[in-house]
Amino acid sequence: MNHSPEFPLAENISLRLSHSVPELIAGAPNKLLAEVTPVTAELLRFWFEEEHCATRDINFHSGQRDAILAIIYAHEVLGTTNLHDLYIKLGLDPHNNRDATALDPLRDGHPKYAAKMATGTGKTWVLNALLVWQRLNSVAYPDDPRFSSHFLIVAPGLIVYDRLLDSFLGKHTRRGTRDFYTGDMHTHQGLFIPDNYRAELLAFVSSSVVIKEEIGITSRFGGVIALTNWHRLAGQEDPDFLDDNDEPLAAEAQTEIANTRSPKTASTPEREPDPHNIGNIDSRAAAASFIPLSPGTRRGNTLDVLDRRTRRGEAIQWLASLSNLVVFNDEAHHVHTVKSGLTEVEVEWQKSLNRLARGKGRRFVQIDFSATPYNETGGKRRDRLYFPHIVVDFSLTAAMDQGLVKALTLDRRSEIASLANDDLDYNANRDERGRVVALSEGQRVMLRAGLNKLSILEAQFALQDPTKHPKLLVIVENTEVSPLVEEFLLENGYVEDDFLRVDSGRKAQLGPAEWEPVRQKLFNSDAESRPKIIISVLMLREGFDVNNICVIVPLRSSTSGILLEQTVGRGLRLMWRNDLAVEEIKAETRKQIQLRQEPTRYFDVLFVIEHPRYTDFYTQELGRGYVGETTDAPARVTGDVHQIRLREDYAAYDFAIPFILRESEEELKTPSLSIADLTPIRYPLPQLLTQIKNTDVFVSHDLLVGTQYGGYAVSGAQMNASGYNDYLAKLTNRLCGTIDRTFTKDGFLRQTPSGQTVLQLFRPTVVSWVDHYIRKSMFGSPFDPLIDDRWRILLLDPVVDDLSRILVSALLEQLHTVPPTEPEVTHRYVSEIQTLSVRESSRVAVTKCIFPFLPISAVGGGLERFFLEWADLDVQVEALLKIHEYKHGFLRRPYLRADGMPAHYSPDFLVRTADRIYVVETKAQSSMTEENVRRKAEAARTWCEQTNRLPPHLRGNREWSYVMLAEPAVRSWASRGGLASELLQHSRLLPPPLNGDNPPLF
Repeated sequence: MNHSPEFPLAENISLRLSHSVPELIAGAPNKLLAEVTPVTAELLRFWFEEEHCATRDINFHSGQRDAILAIIYAHEVLGTTNLHDLYIKLGLDPHNNRDATALDPLRDGHPKYAAKMATGTGKTWVLNALLVWQRLNSVAYPDDPRFSSHFLIVAPGLIVYDRLLDSFLGKHTRRGTRDFYTGDMHTHQGLFIPDNYRAELLAFVSSSVVIKEEIGITSRFGGVIALTNWHRLAGQEDPDFLDDNDEPLAAEAQTEIANTRSPKTASTPEREPDPHNIGNIDSRAAAASFIPLSPGTRRGNTLDVLDRRTRRGEAIQWLASLSNLVVFNDEAHHVHTVKSGLTEVEVEWQKSLNRLARGKGRRFVQIDFSATPYNETGGKRRDRLYFPHIVVDFSLTAAMDQGLVKALTLDRRSEIASLANDDLDYNANRDERGRVVALSEGQRVMLRAGLNKLSILEAQFALQDPTKHPKLLVIVENTEVSPLVEEFLLENGYVEDDFLRVDSGRKAQLGPAEWEPVRQKLFNSDAESRPKIIISVLMLREGFDVNNICVIVPLRSSTSGILLEQTVGRGLRLMWRNDLAVEEIKAETRKQIQLRQEPTRYFDVLFVIEHPRYTDFYTQELGRGYVGETTDAPARVTGDVHQIRLREDYAAYDFAIPFILRESEEELKTPSLSIADLTPIRYPLPQLLTQIKNTDVFVSHDLLVGTQYGGYAVSGAQMNASGYNDYLAKLTNRLCGTIDRTFTKDGFLRQTPSGQTVLQLFRPTVVSWVDHYIRKSMFGSPFDPLIDDRWRILLLDPVVDDLSRILVSALLEQLHTVPPTEPEVTHRYVSEIQTLSVRESSRVAVTKCIFPFLPISAVGGGLERFFLEWADLDVQVEALLKIHEYKHGFLRRPYLRADGMPAHYSPDFLVRTADRIYVVETKAQSSMTEENVRRKAEAARTWCEQTNRLPPHLRGNREWSYVMLAEPAVRSWASRGGLASELLQHSRLLPPPLNGDNPPLF
């Protein structure tokens, strides 16, 4: 786990879990699982055990795992009742926490935990997992005060709020509705929810989410997931983005605000009052106290605005009325108390939480997420007051170490370095009245450097992957500078479509209707080549979760640590994922930065064009070894990684992979029976009627009221029945069962679903036939079974046998199978993957392949290279392919591991000859006897056998075979001049290993 002495709770919990975590991952018994509920234990095993993780393509990373475990341990194992209690149970002194504000009985009088997680490391997934944990335990143990089914998720603004709606309700459709199936919880249900809980929990999520406008109005039974931004709780108008001037104030300014008025938030300060206009301010305040519904400056007092204002308090009143509640605060650095000397300024968000917590005690739980969970105080030299409830620290440096975010690099081009020497101004030029009139020369230099870096990345990335569109983010000091940056770009040859200005001034200028397309264009920028440049003040600090920001030019002067990580965080999300060649390059780049060498490849590198005056600030914030530097020296952006595409004649080397949608089936023809053609039974009716006297008849009596009711049994009879209808039902069951056993024995209807008889669909028809036969043909003349209870003769053994013989024979003659239906098969082609990334140092040139080169492993790829080159020279080989584990996901085969867990297996190669397709696995000698290797082989053999049962034209008129080759066999066969096709044919003919015998070692 990652922790720091700055965070005593996180450090202590990490030490306590240090033994349990590796045991949990390995699936071994451990103390943690014994201390939680059975439901929690099941969740932890499902989320983190190796055997479960191996069955999924995506899993929690270590930072997410540590956050989940720390909060569950603190809350469930320690049974925390409030923050003070948490310190005591961990053996810590709550009054000796030098980095945190003092604990407050009102603010901290409930269970409260903060997860410090770097920007871009998946805080929302941790939130989802904790919600699943609380909900499932609440259902299983409704009286346990540790668990709740009511949830409130609070965002700092509408950007993050919309992102949360996407996660829980799904993304917008073209019809304007949301598609639940595209939400995180449904899309990644295999990660969040064990199979046995999946249906119930997904139903809960889909039916229990309440958007901010419906809180307090719409009821949900059995639990609620309320989503809102904090403004809704505080009764304020909703901003579309964070305020452009949203920078933490120095403590002195906060104190001044506190002494003059109630602040809106500590992070959204009011502008300083104009000393020449004090009277007007007081007049407006007085008027507001008499006329709370004052006319809006833009919309006026429309009915919806007035209605919303009058309902501002309903949401928090309704939430406060709930008996229990778990609150998740996203980007929770906005939830803080600013302290300076003896003065504390409590923000509106925190005030709302205090009100919700009142009276709930331990049944109110607060879980905060933030990359920067601290307050800054002081002037130019700022101090940090960390939140006192941080239970896990997954820092930006830890995320960089693991390659979960982009590497950070400062650009030290010569023109940037000259700024410090010439002492050029960092800020925009202003006139004598302080109004911005032009960009400074220093800002122009930095913009040119950023544009130059962007053009380099665009050119190189286009060669590597045309779908990757790097972006430049320009952060300016205020809305007066934004238009000047636009003018600069136009002067330098860019057109309006190349850049997008996003600030409150632009929004006000366009109006709501015209602003929405701009907003959509912003959030869809990853998929489009334009805009190339995004201009913002501070509106995009949070929730702007795009991946392609590769260059940032910060044209503002600030030493705020919060602003540093929040601003840089806009570009930290990875642009390149699941490409093995690129992942190798990225690991080398991180190592270069750690060794303080200039990175030479730019995959997932974030370039900050920073003024030299502030470069040391980055190093101090993040530490040496985490901030790289680049100079004017030329570099190959993509290094030796090349994007290879299909060769022109690829079709000759393509593989068509058959996928069976529906196998060949023999279907029953609907039976049709002519009752008049059936022969009578062998026993005459008069003779049978004399047997009724010899039948034992039992009459049942109700012991309470003495009512008699008839029930019949015949001595020696094969079946009993209480009446004629009951007899018909039982005889029909007997007939259908007999026919079913006959068909099963013959074996030509083996695909009949288990537990269903052949005539199940025809059972009502068979009942009608039996009745008709008895009444019309059974004795050669009409027979009424209900007269004098004559139906009882049908219970006699000879009658049942003869009746069954005649009807079964007739039905069997009518039940014929139709010719087998053609199996339903679709084909997928390996050429669907049209590009691959390969490195010059780990690639093989091939001629009989859809690609001119194939990638091999940089480590341990010697056997792969040897086999490819050897098979490519074989005249009998028509085509070959190295299967890419991620790109060719449709070729992976499911199998059951030795420990009983399901997993997936991706073979190494496909090889095609004139009459056969080989699925090939090459292994080192030492791996050939492993149990899981055998199981993979069996899964692949089954796949080939299933394919071979298809008609030849559906499998390319070739047989499929699975072959596993040991390295000594490959090298030995080749050294004697043998062909690869001969070895494949020879290995195919050898029987598979049985009863645990070792496979043949050639």
